[in-house]
Amino acid sequence: MGRASDLPETAKALDRYGRRASGVMTGGCVLFVPAAGVALVAPGEPWADDLIGALVALGVLVAGAGAGSWALARRMRRVLGSGPWSAHAAVAVRSMRSTEAVVLRSPAGDGLWALEVVAMRHRYEPLRPGPDGVMWWCGDPTRGGVLAPPGGGALIWTRPVKHRRARRRIVEQAARTGLLARANPVQPEVRVPEVRVPGPVPTTVPGPRVSLVRPPEPDTSGAPTYARLAAHAGRQAVARNQTPVRPRNRDRRPEADVREVPWWRVRSLRRASGAGRVLGALALCAAAALAAVIRPEGSGLMKLFLVAIVGVAALAYSGHQLLTRGIPAVRLMARAAHSPVPVPRRYVLLHDPRDGVPVLVAFPAQGGPHDLPEGLLPLLAPGTAKHPWLGLPSEPTGTVELRGWRDFSAGGLPFVVPRFEERALWPAGPYQPAGGVEGAALLARLAPHMDAPAADSPPVDAPAVDAPARQEEDSAPRAAL
Repeated sequence: MGRASDLPETAKALDRYGRRASGVMTGGCVLFVPAAGVALVAPGEPWADDLIGALVALGVLVAGAGAGSWALARRMRRVLGSGPWSAHAAVAVRSMRSTEAVVLRSPAGDGLWALEVVAMRHRYEPLRPGPDGVMWWCGDPTRGGVLAPPGGGALIWTRPVKHRRARRRIVEQAARTGLLARANPVQPEVRVPEVRVPGPVPTTVPGPRVSLVRPPEPDTSGAPTYARLAAHAGRQAVARNQTPVRPRNRDRRPEADVREVPWWRVRSLRRASGAGRVLGALALCAAAALAAVIRPEGSGLMKLFLVAIVGVAALAYSGHQLLTRGIPAVRLMARAAHSPVPVPRRYVLLHDPRDGVPVLVAFPAQGGPHDLPEGLLPLLAPGTAKHPWLGLPSEPTGTVELRGWRDFSAGGLPFVVPRFEERALWPAGPYQPAGGVEGAALLARLAPHMDAPAADSPPVDAPAVDAPARQEEDSAPRAAL
């Protein structure tokens, strides 16, 4: 087992994190340049002093945030370079003192680690433990470490929950979800490339051999059959249904049928196209313009000018994305949904453990439990940001109609739209064959092998701890950094 940083995906994620932190820090320092220019061009002007103060304050804030991220990136690199990744059963918990927390089960299966997430909400949401309930960890649970979805391609820093009562409450809440009774995930392996020494290698040419013994059939116990993927999808559905959802989120107004109305009248297609971001940028520009008309004098004019610059930049970026990516993509979806000939298939609905994206695994319409998948179709999450699975099929397995097969990507992959229960779900990409390289890698992530749970694991309803002393030791033995 090598170091966590030896994994190529982790190394790339570290580089991205460091580059982003350096870019933010540099951007903050760059803001000092226009402040100095304004001081030289208009010294002593009241509006200039306000503009300089705003630019300097913004520059200090941005540069400070970048410096903090850069220091955290160095700490991540040191931790990931000192030990391997380990896979743990995990559950996300929200607390009053710790707004975002993740509870990991110790490798021995008899303890729980309560870890507080050190990241903004928008960065943590994509990395929240998915329906599989498996996260990778590297570090010391008593001092902090790096958490990542399976694969190690996205990193987030965590630290132990300090307050005793908050830690106890979080651990007990995680134990009630059955975390201690889950199956043990298979541990990741970091493969070190072999070093070949050049030189002559003696070889021999064997003579012909005739064998009358029938070769053994290949072991298909780990093959992604319909039965195996359906069982895994059922476990994911149980974990997903245990998450509390407010009733108003469950009873969402059904959206219009794209076969009867233009695409811009379909709620999910408008969101997929990015039209909402354009409208938000327009609203920001309009608000800045209206405020400037109402208050044309005073120091607030320069602040409104900065807000207007931000709004115009956001409008330009979101408008470019809408015209070049959003509208062409939703037009392909609408064209596929208008296809008159449906192709029936059996489906298994799984979730990618890396980012939680729902993936439709298609099987032949007529077959048995030992059938292998035919294709895979990543889907756009139809729900909200907090509950992205709302709107997905009620059952993890069943039958689906695939419509489309008219347009193809640059790689020759078709665009299709699945229809469940008289409604459409929209794809996040083209229909991938299961036998391809990308399809095989995605299948390996969707249904990883799981070891049997430990025989001495407590039942689901068992309390997390038996005594306050045990609660203080709810972390595994200290791992050396």
